Amino acid sequence: MKAVCYRGANRLQLENVSDPKILRPTDAILKVTMTATCGSDLHLLGGYVPSIKRGDIIGHEFMGEIVETGPQVKRLRKGQRVVVGSVIACGACYYCEHEMWSLCDNTNPNEMLEETLGYIPAGIYGYSHAMGGYAGSHAEYVRLAYADWGAFPVPDGVTDEQAVFVSDAVPTGFMAADNCNIQRGDIVAVWGCGGVGLMAMASARILGAEQIIAIDCLPNRLQVASDRLGAETINFHQTDVPEALREMTGGRGPDACVDAVGMEAIGFGLVSDAYDRIKQTLRLETDRGAVLRQAIMACRKGGTFSIAGVYLGWIDKFPIGAVMNKALTVRTGQQYGQKYIPRLLKLVQDKKLDPSFLVTHRTDLEGVPKAYSTFKQRSEGILRAVFTPN
Repeated sequence: MKAVCYRGANRLQLENVSDPKILRPTDAILKVTMTATCGSDLHLLGGYVPSIKRGDIIGHEFMGEIVETGPQVKRLRKGQRVVVGSVIACGACYYCEHEMWSLCDNTNPNEMLEETLGYIPAGIYGYSHAMGGYAGSHAEYVRLAYADWGAFPVPDGVTDEQAVFVSDAVPTGFMAADNCNIQRGDIVAVWGCGGVGLMAMASARILGAEQIIAIDCLPNRLQVASDRLGAETINFHQTDVPEALREMTGGRGPDACVDAVGMEAIGFGLVSDAYDRIKQTLRLETDRGAVLRQAIMACRKGGTFSIAGVYLGWIDKFPIGAVMNKALTVRTGQQYGQKYIPRLLKLVQDKKLDPSFLVTHRTDLEGVPKAYSTFKQRSEGILRAVFTPN
């Protein structure tokens, strides 16, 4: 089959590779009908995620048609149109039983993150050997591990363009908003207007937030946040963010702040940006913490800070004093897709949520390298590119 493989930092190549096979009785084989870019893929391609190897197939946001099932797969059948959660879970361990699916004990055989994180997280499709070494979705076919617990039938009336983002961007954004403990009338500020940030805004509105504030530096993304989601916007290249947030919230600060950016955050000034970039380049810190610092300082006393952006290691100058003395609640985690996906598909089916506006670019697998270049440069008004392998 054809698949898009990693060939070095920021280098992707379409190649012919072996077709996936059933390896365990709980596996299924999926014919991929649509797969999408994700901002966290850029961390991977840029070399910030350990243990990606040349020849690895990338991609973790996807949907398709079941074409084969292992003998222990009971919930799926050949020919079903399904969306697949990016995080792999076994359904039987302590964490799965308590609906903390991305903490699954049994789906990541690689122990390399144990020293960094203390424990081993769940496996993720197409996201390096540190996350299990599973082949990704930018391919014609993909093996689904523990298929009964990761693939969800797509209801009638839900299009592929809507369903594909329920794989990752929508549940990540929804979990970020759900972690905010939103009370009706709350003010929620979201740093980052990519797919996850926009879905966090849409979800916060569904959960009862009265005012949404979107923070980014790209005018087209801020325009989408305003036009599509009714958000008030701040361009951090033009405006002092903390001062603007104080003014927009009557001096109190947002009730909840969401970091939808992650480990490659852009600093809010030449000095702070250079500080983080130099330390990250020298491996004196693994992640850039500009958004973390600013959101913690901006959040109101007694508020909630929710982290949806991907971080993998250590950050310098973390304002723990502000977290403690302001009595902030900090909640985070890789998305619990198995918990949220059925609910989100119902919201889409009932026309209460429509993530399809994220699609700005379309291509087949041959166009994936160029699409990722555009995505990395944030040019041509791109939000998300979707690929149709078959």
